[in-house]
Amino acid sequence: MDSIVPETLQSTEPAEPEIGKKRSRKRSIIIFAVVSVLNAGLLILLWTQLLTPAANLPTNNSAGSASDVGAVNSPLLGKQAPDFKLSALNQSKGDIRLSDFKGKPVIVNFWASWCEPCKREAPFLQKAWTQQLKAKGVVLLGVDGPENSKAALNFMQSQGMTYLNVQDTVDGSTAISFGTTKFPETYFIDRNGVVVGKWLGELNEQALQHEMAKLVP
Repeated sequence: MDSIVPETLQSTEPAEPEIGKKRSRKRSIIIFAVVSVLNAGLLILLWTQLLTPAANLPTNNSAGSASDVGAVNSPLLGKQAPDFKLSALNQSKGDIRLSDFKGKPVIVNFWASWCEPCKREAPFLQKAWTQQLKAKGVVLLGVDGPENSKAALNFMQSQGMTYLNVQDTVDGSTAISFGTTKFPETYFIDRNGVVVGKWLGELNEQALQHEMAKLVP
């Protein structure tokens, strides 16, 4: 008679393969999580480097922290400044092209009448224009953001601004082409039309002299 082995005593498949699969899956999840954290860390590091002012450059803390005010990097540094053609706000000067000033150092300052830091900066720029920039042959060109031209003209009159100012297009295409992120923002362009400096936030005397050294050696 054949022997009968109770069902409970019959051999079963070993559980090791299933356990191995679970361990392998867990290992993959851990590796994926670690790689994701490292990638996120690298992206954060790269982003902070792009937003951090260049080392050893002066910063102006009167309008905010050093992280959002001062000499900063820009994709335009070392490259030709984007040309533009905009209507002048000063009297009847017609359209103004940036390329009209090729051969002269140019300071392009983006501003708006509703911008509080711009209100504090305007008197300094006017003083710098009359007392030093004009005599050195430096062109100071203000670019008003997209707004009502009457508001811009009232602002210029209240601030006594006599240097050349133009008004950006309705969609702010000029500011966009320069990579402007906030007002005020200033670009320094040498005689060859190459951007040599960018200042984020209000300019002060120390900042202007630092950037001027690149324009007028």
